[in-house]
Amino acid sequence: MSEQLSPEPASAAELSFEGALRPASLGEFVGQSRVRGQLELLLNAARMQDRTPDHILFAGPPGLGKTTLAMIVAHEAGRPLHLTSGPAIQHAGDLAAVLSALTPGEVLFIDEIHRMARTAEEMLYLAMEDFRIDIMVGKGAGATSIPLEIAPFTLVGATTRSGLLPNPLRDRFGFTAHFEFYDAGELELVISRAARMLGFEIESAAVSEIAMRSRGTPRIANRLLRRVRDYSLVHGRPGDQESVAAALALYDVDAEGLDRLDRTVLRALIERFGGGPVGVTTLAVSVGEEAETIESVVEPFLVRAGLVSRTPRGRVATMRAYEHCGITPPAQP
Repeated sequence: MSEQLSPEPASAAELSFEGALRPASLGEFVGQSRVRGQLELLLNAARMQDRTPDHILFAGPPGLGKTTLAMIVAHEAGRPLHLTSGPAIQHAGDLAAVLSALTPGEVLFIDEIHRMARTAEEMLYLAMEDFRIDIMVGKGAGATSIPLEIAPFTLVGATTRSGLLPNPLRDRFGFTAHFEFYDAGELELVISRAARMLGFEIESAAVSEIAMRSRGTPRIANRLLRRVRDYSLVHGRPGDQESVAAALALYDVDAEGLDRLDRTVLRALIERFGGGPVGVTTLAVSVGEEAETIESVVEPFLVRAGLVSRTPRGRVATMRAYEHCGITPPAQP
């Protein structure tokens, strides 16, 4: 669930914190009301028919709760959960080992499923439909295929780039859920719940301020809340709006949620390239970043915030970008 804040080491305390904040049921989950309703119907129908739920695909930007909902699916279905990721499955044998170890009815969650090896994807087709895999023994003309029955299971896949999934794999999911960004009201509920679990007293105005800077993403909201809590603890300040402003200013997060790299890209686009159009590779070189980082991490939020436009000739700064950077826009012809 990739945000703009600086990466942090995944210490035991951080992982414990993340785990404690995860809701355990659909009733506790905040936001994604349409997806929750669809999942509830799917799981209730499977329970009434005493069968394993259909395979489920969660598609959407990172940080919106795909992993959390996968855990809830297993909990609501009363099934064990096995977690893995696409990058960890680079050979068909890796997938065969995982599938052959599943117990009847188990939920298999594959995060970033679009990054699986192609040979593993092809093995998954048969496993999802017929709960069977074919193991190749030997090489060359003497190779033989041995069918292996596997226990019925529910596959829950999560992807941030559903367009990279091959159609045969995408079509084998019985239900595809598309996640949307959260609005400010939903993020305030997420932040208030997290603050209660942390035992951190925070004013409603401060909660609203954090929500405004969270880019519509609960994971970022929880991380910003931690930074505000740390600031209040170290400086002996209450959890008010001033503490939020001071803490997030320290971490270069402005009033609209843009961080240092976002603003660097905007200023480069405006000051070095006259507002564009400019190619993403050229823009990345000018700020000393990889083109993939700009395209997959920085650009989506800038486009969604109305600060950058994508055109056939390249990226263009909008009037709103000039206003945000405090730069006078060029005279319009």
